[in-house]
Amino acid sequence: MNVPKELFYTKEHVWVKKLDNDSVLVGLTDKAQNDLNSMVFVNLPFVGDSFAADDVLCDVESVKSVSDVYAPVSGTVAKVNEILMDTPELINQDPYGAWIAELAGVSGMENLLSADDYAAQCEDE
Repeated sequence: MNVPKELFYTKEHVWVKKLDNDSVLVGLTDKAQNDLNSMVFVNLPFVGDSFAADDVLCDVESVKSVSDVYAPVSGTVAKVNEILMDTPELINQDPYGAWIAELAGVSGMENLLSADDYAAQCEDE
């Protein structure tokens, strides 16, 4: 299982990459894409939508099921990765490159897990 050290994580298998400003990129972890299996659809949020941490940000559909993706932090959607609309399987191929959304004006970063803490949690599951 790949757990990049420079990212932050949630217990629900979402990764967060801090950008230079008050924005973050959000995506599904390697464990999440592996558990869900082959992605067939991503229902992206809309630019301008605001979310509190733990709100449903979007959902993803795999050959196994439809799963909600929860916002890891509070913020407003600044961008979405529209490429995923046509090629959702990119999440399986490159989970840390296939970001879902960029959130701006974020708060709640202090509640995220470090890479080591996330890896330990996954080992316990």
